[in-house]
Amino acid sequence: MDEQKNQYRKALHVQPVERLTQTQIKSINDASMKLLAETGIKCAGEKAAGVYRSAGCTVSEIEDGKQKRWNVLFPEKLLKKALSNVPSEVILGARDPGNTLYLNANVPAVYFGTGSEANIYLRSKIEQFVSTANGRNTLQYPVFEEEQGSIAALCESARLIDHLEHADFFIRNINIQDEGIDSTNKDVNVYFSSLLNTGKHVQGGLTDPKALPALKSLAKIIAGEQPHLPFSFIVCPIRSPLFMVDDSSEKVITIAQENIPMVISSSPQGGVTAPIQEEGIIMEINAEILAGIALAQFANPGTPVLYGSVPTRAQLDTLQDNYGTAEFIHYAMGCAQMARFYGIPCYSSAGVGDVKRPGIQAMVEKLFSYKGVASAGAHYIHYAFGLLDGTNIFSPLQAVLDNASIALVKDILRVPSCDQEHIEAALREITKTAAGSGMFTRGVRKQLRREVVSSTYEFITHGDEDQVFIQAQAKLDAYLADSSNTLSDETIRQAYKEIPGLIKIT
Repeated sequence: MDEQKNQYRKALHVQPVERLTQTQIKSINDASMKLLAETGIKCAGEKAAGVYRSAGCTVSEIEDGKQKRWNVLFPEKLLKKALSNVPSEVILGARDPGNTLYLNANVPAVYFGTGSEANIYLRSKIEQFVSTANGRNTLQYPVFEEEQGSIAALCESARLIDHLEHADFFIRNINIQDEGIDSTNKDVNVYFSSLLNTGKHVQGGLTDPKALPALKSLAKIIAGEQPHLPFSFIVCPIRSPLFMVDDSSEKVITIAQENIPMVISSSPQGGVTAPIQEEGIIMEINAEILAGIALAQFANPGTPVLYGSVPTRAQLDTLQDNYGTAEFIHYAMGCAQMARFYGIPCYSSAGVGDVKRPGIQAMVEKLFSYKGVASAGAHYIHYAFGLLDGTNIFSPLQAVLDNASIALVKDILRVPSCDQEHIEAALREITKTAAGSGMFTRGVRKQLRREVVSSTYEFITHGDEDQVFIQAQAKLDAYLADSSNTLSDETIRQAYKEIPGLIKIT
């Protein structure tokens, strides 16, 4: 494995900030284990209940009107055995093998990517505005137009993410709502549209487990006989608090039996579907994720999974998700520590703006969460590009701005490399320069090659007028105009010929 690591996409290595003490982590683990052993989860899926029963869990049917429900209790020894089967390393392939991702639970190396499945695609262009008080005063500023999610928008966003150098993977971020799309063909169209436009790893949900054979065939057409699929899945089998959903639990079992990497995700809302205090919500989400991971391991021991923590806090006046609060960061940091405690790679969240349009509020909310969550060593950070109004809007312009912000965060969090050799070299440089001109400019180029010198903000403004939006929009327009990194015409024709349900992309 070590010899192959240079083949993987470069990650941001950090020195993890540990918000919780090891004593606190152990106490939360013990409480989660007690919760699963004594309270357990309610399960709506007969197939999942059968898997749990066969593995040795205590499964009892609950009287619940016309629908069958089961209560599942997890003996601690059985749960620990299931967790011991989880691989600490997960490899996520890509159409371009150079974008393959390597996640190791014991190595705090961070990747950033997109997320959600927004219903609104926010187009932008720059227009000039004239002051009503003084016609000589003008301002260039973006105007926006909301558009319903579509295949065309998904293709465009994938093409954009392919160009953003700090975007490491692409999670389908647009809910395609085109005529002709239904549950039977949504999956093949989502993954084909994504893989058509990006060479990075693609991830998303699985609407219909019956689509899995077609998706594997599509992967072979697009990526050939690579050792790792260019896509993986996200499954959220738990509806908080502690309720396992029928169809989602069946997806976990189906994907596990195919040994395909997946995120086992849970997304409780602090103050509504989970306690608002961090020790309470982390205990609950931890128990929910462990129950889902156990299901995957009972279905197929050794299934590669990610610990999928997506906790949010309720806005106390509306009870909507609130991503701009400190608690959102606290929850995610604590979950990253829990994942590391179990030796499982962590999927986490950062970079969502609660405001509906790009601007100062979005930038502040995003920057603090990028830095906080990445500093905790979460391996795989989604929601990081373009999301506004919670996760309801995807803005390509905001995604370009986010790319520049993540560049700053990477510079802030990079691990220092000042070993003894570099300290001695710096000592010689200071001694030599102090005796001469007193200028250290000759040594800068060498440090640039070491990658220890930060760049300035990508959209820096030198004049009196703020040029950030103008520069970002120009870059966005250039990216979207370049569709060179796409599939060959022959591959596209083969996909349409062999994969049922694909809608022609115009």
